[in-house]
Amino acid sequence: MSAATRRLANIAARRAAGERSGITSVCSAHPLVIEAALRHGVARNADVLIEATCNQVNHEGGYTGMTPADFRGFVEARAQKVGFPVDRLILGGDHLGPNPWKHMAAAAAMKNAAAMIDAYASAGFTKMHLDTSMACADDPPVLANETIAARAAELAAIAEAAVERAGGEKPVYVIGTEVPVPGGALEALDHLHVTAPDDAQHTVEIHARAFSRVGIEAAFARVVGVVVQPGVEFGNTEVVSYAPDKATGLVAVLDRMPEVVFEAHSTDYQTAEALNALVRDGFAILKVGPWLTFALREALYGLSHIADVLAPDPSRESLPVAMERIMLASPDNWQKYYPGRPDEQRVQRHFSFSDRIRYYWPTPEAQHATRNLLKVLGDKDLPRPLISQHLGQFDAEIAAGRVKPLAHDLLIGSITRVLDIYADATGQ
Repeated sequence: MSAATRRLANIAARRAAGERSGITSVCSAHPLVIEAALRHGVARNADVLIEATCNQVNHEGGYTGMTPADFRGFVEARAQKVGFPVDRLILGGDHLGPNPWKHMAAAAAMKNAAAMIDAYASAGFTKMHLDTSMACADDPPVLANETIAARAAELAAIAEAAVERAGGEKPVYVIGTEVPVPGGALEALDHLHVTAPDDAQHTVEIHARAFSRVGIEAAFARVVGVVVQPGVEFGNTEVVSYAPDKATGLVAVLDRMPEVVFEAHSTDYQTAEALNALVRDGFAILKVGPWLTFALREALYGLSHIADVLAPDPSRESLPVAMERIMLASPDNWQKYYPGRPDEQRVQRHFSFSDRIRYYWPTPEAQHATRNLLKVLGDKDLPRPLISQHLGQFDAEIAAGRVKPLAHDLLIGSITRVLDIYADATGQ
């Protein structure tokens, strides 16, 4: 086990010893987000945990077109480019289970999930979130907890066998599923409930029994986290902030389960104070994804406005106009998430906290539009007054010399500003 994975495996013990132990889980496949995370790790001399979801990356390619082995090569190539040591890199798989194939009967969906987790384990991913909570085509609408645990144990056994075959590191596991499905919540946020303490403990107990039934007790000893709902979430325009007083019962249950910490999903857009409180209370693994690509989109749009001033050209399509055209042509990734009138949907397509626009950046059309923008700006310094006007959050950093007034640096810097908040909260 690498030093970085060992530190993750010991995260609960470090917390029990009174250490402020936490880690940020970067959930994105965008090249600039990956680069920013790795540069941030270099600057902070910290481990970097990067996770891919079952929909993004799987044995069939996912929506990124990458298998787990491809994704590992993609991340490690960027690590080499920025000088980040790969022995401090932890690769994780998020929501590993039948979700991409839930339209199939359970046997077929689980066969695909098995092939996927085999690919993740064989490729050397060392953090696995097992999520088998979704009902498949021939399942009842809500699965029994025992069924969820049994399916999770089935997948863990396949991962263990794959590692034995490939000769890699034994992974650590995260169990529990009290979060929205991959891609984000569809429901309103006015009925968000914190996980009941007994439910969290029951999740651990039934998974322990399920792992034991398939003879992988040693794998269960590597369960480091339990996914719970601490009472945080975000929608298109709203953010539900962490309220520690509402989670006191849930936090207290960790005293009865000192071998694990909680993993908190959907922590995007929380305040620095809220993220600090989450880590203090034992939500030590903080997932962030849409906030990073939201920050990237802010910077890209700001640069587009700067380009319009520096090199006005009525024949050139601005980046926001290009993205609007691209999203309207392929509405599947936003339409069911953005209700309302056409004018309301237009605003959400570009500016929603849910950041469904992130699914379009990998498309050839969006990559072409982004390259055209960066070509216009080139590698020359951008005028500080224009940066102040359109990317004013960087004015102080540029004045102090912490960020260069270059297009690429401003993009990386926008993502880094978010990563800094998480690093301060987790103690990285």
